[in-house]
Amino acid sequence: MIAASVENVTVRFQPHRHTLLLRQRIRNLFAPDHSSGFLALNNISFQAHAGEAIAILGQNGAGKSTLLSVMAGVLQPDSGSVLVSGRVGALLELGAGFHPDLSGRENIVLYAALMGLSRAEVTARFDEILDFSELGGFIDEPLKNYSAGMRLRLAFSVAAHVECPVVMIDEVLAVGDAAFAHKCIEHVKKLRASGALIVYVTHAIDALNQICSRAIWLHRGAIVQDGPVHGVAAAYSAFMADPHRRFRDPASS
Repeated sequence: MIAASVENVTVRFQPHRHTLLLRQRIRNLFAPDHSSGFLALNNISFQAHAGEAIAILGQNGAGKSTLLSVMAGVLQPDSGSVLVSGRVGALLELGAGFHPDLSGRENIVLYAALMGLSRAEVTARFDEILDFSELGGFIDEPLKNYSAGMRLRLAFSVAAHVECPVVMIDEVLAVGDAAFAHKCIEHVKKLRASGALIVYVTHAIDALNQICSRAIWLHRGAIVQDGPVHGVAAAYSAFMADPHRRFRDPASS
C-alpha cells in the first residue's frame, strides 16, 4: 500500500528584499544575474509504502529537512503535490513546544496535546512514556533544570508514543547516551514492523543501516540516487570522501 506520494515537488525560499538588493549589487560587480531565491527542492518525485523505512541522505543544504517538512505538512511546496495516508508523526524539532518553568510531568501533557493526543490518551500512555524516558524522580523537576540530553529524552519519549502510520525523523535518534540511542532505534524498528512508514534523515550511516532498506540521496535539492540502502549509502560515502569526484548532478540537467 502506498503510504506517501511526492509528485514534482519544488520549494524555493525567497530572501528578504534588502538581502536581495545587497546580493544583486555584489553580483553586478562581476556579471548580471537575474535569478532570485534558493531552490531547496527541485522537482522531487517518489512513492513510499507502508512498512518501508527510507533514509534521506545528503550534505547540509541538500534539501533533506525541507523534504520532511513538506511531507509533514509543515511547509507548502511552490509546485507539485504531496499525498500522505493518515496521521503524520513528525520528529523534526524535539521539544519545540516545551515550557521551561513547567515540570517534566506537565510538559509531557503539554507536548502530547500539541502532537494531537487527547487527555484520555495522555493519561493512558503516561506511565509508558515516563518509563521509556528513564527520567525517574526528575519528572517533577522544572524543565529549566534539565540537561539538553534529558529534554531530548523526554521529547522523544512523548513523540515515540503517538501512534501514526507515517513517521518523519530528522536527526534525532542520537539522544542521550549510547544505550538510550539504541533503545530509540529499536523502538523505531518496532514502528516499522507494525506497518508504519519511516522517513529518516541522518548523517549516521551505521544507524540507517539498522533501520532502513531504501535510501534517497539528495544533492542541491534534486534526487541523485534512489534504491537499496547499501548501494546508495556506499555511493554517497564515496562522494563524501572525495566531493570533487564526477557524477551526474541532477541540479544541472
